[in-house]
Amino acid sequence: MKLSKRTKIKINTLLCQIIRSKLEKYKPETVYMPFHHRLLGKDRYAMFSFIQSLNTTFGMSIWEQVAVILAKGANNYAERQYKLLGEIDEETGKVINEIHYKLRKGEITADKMSEVEQIRMGIKKGQAKVDPDSTVDLFVKVEDTENYFDITSAKPNMKEFVALKLKLLRWTALRMSQDKNAKVFTRLAIPYNPYHPEPYERWTLKGLYDLERGEILVGEEFWNFVASDNIYEELLDVFQEVGEELRNEIDKRFAEFRKREEIK
Repeated sequence: MKLSKRTKIKINTLLCQIIRSKLEKYKPETVYMPFHHRLLGKDRYAMFSFIQSLNTTFGMSIWEQVAVILAKGANNYAERQYKLLGEIDEETGKVINEIHYKLRKGEITADKMSEVEQIRMGIKKGQAKVDPDSTVDLFVKVEDTENYFDITSAKPNMKEFVALKLKLLRWTALRMSQDKNAKVFTRLAIPYNPYHPEPYERWTLKGLYDLERGEILVGEEFWNFVASDNIYEELLDVFQEVGEELRNEIDKRFAEFRKREEIK
């Protein structure tokens, strides 16, 4: 199965709405930045500032919304900003911290199945409470496996990798505190590989994540996973089509900024 026409239209519509809304509401920064403005020109800096604002939007919502559209197009259940309620008992908390500590120290190597079973064996039934780690960027259920994703930046630093691993372990425990037999798989998603065509090699903490079992999915792996098919190139084509569709509108908007600066 490839991307259906309906799925393509939904993604196209989403991207067009977001970009047009950004263009309509966007105002170049009024902050006085003499060095940037003299070097780049205010009009170019306005474009740069707009792109930076759009990058933030990608991180905050576009990736999640596109992933949900793809997953639902493949008849998978999907939800963004999913609230994972639960309660981690004290003993399970200690087990999680011990796993995390040993991984950081390099005393053990990541083994996702082993980590999940250690949590499953000791977890106690808890109340469905909101936890500091309750918000999941993306929840996708494929057949009987519940996949909980944190969609992170393209180049997480060492501290972020460490913190995210702990979050994934806690998500497993939160879910199992409600259903010990749930098939849970917590993952990191990195929307694109900034090192393409070379492999993604930002594994500053080798052994922390179980890469062989897909605890981290990068770019093509992630998008194909949520869509349950090899749709990555088609997805890129949709983004390109939207870019071509909106190019004149974007150019016109920034031509307006340029004229304002010339009048000044």
